[in-house]
Amino acid sequence: MSLATTVDIMRFILGSQSPARRKTLENAGISPEVIVADIAEDEVLATVSHLDFPAQVTQLARAKAHAILPSVGGGDAVLVTCDSMLEFAGKLVGKPHSAELAVARWQKMRGQSALLHTGHHLVYQADGKQVSTTACATTKVFFATLSDAEIADYVATGEPLEVAGAFTVDGLGGAFVERIEGDYHSVVGISLPLLRQMFSKVGGYWPHLWNASQSN
Repeated sequence: MSLATTVDIMRFILGSQSPARRKTLENAGISPEVIVADIAEDEVLATVSHLDFPAQVTQLARAKAHAILPSVGGGDAVLVTCDSMLEFAGKLVGKPHSAELAVARWQKMRGQSALLHTGHHLVYQADGKQVSTTACATTKVFFATLSDAEIADYVATGEPLEVAGAFTVDGLGGAFVERIEGDYHSVVGISLPLLRQMFSKVGGYWPHLWNASQSN
């Protein structure tokens, strides 16, 4: 199902408090309005644990969108929610939250590779109709062989505590990622190429989003 619209300016709502996701969109010519979802991620994951890892992450993104939709209201709008988690050693891991866990993860990840799954859910409403689509971008990340001192100093900055997989590629952690196979933007937290495909799938036209702005 797709929507046809001639609207050039519409609300673009980002369902994430991630500064990196917002900055990625702004660099791509989109000024998002931010509405943060309040969901119990552990409870959602418990209900979808039978699915493969990419599907679990996309279900988290979908759950965030469903929580935000009542706040969107009417009018032409695009809502995008994302969730990123790292698949490492056969397990799916999110944000470490504590310094102790971040150190332990890096001691295992150094010199290794892992898969970063970023689930996306997009809702497009226009002309009084609403359609949605869900997809996941997966990128292989190769980590440098860090010393214990480098790990300790990196964790001490606080950066890895509240990011998926305990690392960033666009911040201090960028020096510790030797290379990636896949979309750089998905490692930052939101895949622009995938979003364009998703938006096109539901009848949108990506260049229209270059004019998207916050509602007054």
